[in-house]
Amino acid sequence: MAAPSEKLMKLLPLVRDYARSFNGMFVYSLREKNLSQLRTRRSKIGKTASEHHGPSKKSSSGNKLPLVFIPGLAVVKAASFGFGIKPATKESPPSDPAAAQTQTIIAEADRLYEDNDPIQLYNYLIQFKDIENDGILWRLARASCDKGKFLGKKDKKQRRVCVYEAFEYAKKALALNKENFACHKWYAILLDYTGEYEGTKQRISNAYTVKEHFLKAIELNPRDSTSMYSVGYWCYAFADLAWYQRNIAAALFASPPKSTYEEALEYFQKAEEVDPGFYSMNLVMLGRTYMHLGKPEPATHYLKQAMQYPVKTTDDEQAHREAEELLKKLGVKQ
Repeated sequence: MAAPSEKLMKLLPLVRDYARSFNGMFVYSLREKNLSQLRTRRSKIGKTASEHHGPSKKSSSGNKLPLVFIPGLAVVKAASFGFGIKPATKESPPSDPAAAQTQTIIAEADRLYEDNDPIQLYNYLIQFKDIENDGILWRLARASCDKGKFLGKKDKKQRRVCVYEAFEYAKKALALNKENFACHKWYAILLDYTGEYEGTKQRISNAYTVKEHFLKAIELNPRDSTSMYSVGYWCYAFADLAWYQRNIAAALFASPPKSTYEEALEYFQKAEEVDPGFYSMNLVMLGRTYMHLGKPEPATHYLKQAMQYPVKTTDDEQAHREAEELLKKLGVKQ
């Protein structure tokens, strides 16, 4: 075989470098393709962060949580509705260039949420408020709401500011993706919260819309225990509405919102079946509703469970106080 020419020998290093470069580009391209397919599958499956307010032993989509009404009204009183990752969430897949960044942001937000530090979580997410992604925005809405609840212990004005800020994020998230159950849930929660500052009339006026979005959240994610709890509390509130509030409702609607304790109980029970022990206040409301129905034995059972629930959030503290008071009314010694 003839010896290779000098010119060919000079070209060999260039050929090797090109081959290495091409191989690297191919591997990179294949890896990116696989990641893209994985992200597509994940976006189809969907995921949430909750909703972990989310209310929660676990929890925004939303779950630490929630809803407690002022006497007679459907008031979302919650720490956070999100309760961890829920498989039924359909979050908008971000554009490819921003996909990795978006997934990193959401993963870090979920981690911080589990740490129960609302200020740190808010400070992290606020950096990304201009990113057009529903998954980021509903989490920011939840974080702002939780921040307001935390600061509201000492400054009620701060809570109001945070609630209205959170509502803006929730509206943007819902506009971006109406197929994400967490967006509907947080829109409903914050619509009710804003009504808290706009008076009883406005709050009752918002009632149908609030319930509509909670029901839509359940339709999109049939295992969303926090939205089930919220609808249950909505039903309880209107079953327990004071006479003067009924008059306001009658003046606002041709068919005022109505419900029964039996309907409320169905939602509380369903929430507990779907996610046992997910939220201390759901246990309290089961006990409270059974008391209204004249069934002290199951009422005592759930109230004792609420008393045994680990105290990790302000909602858990409230649940312990309410359960203790209700057990005293039932004549149960602690």
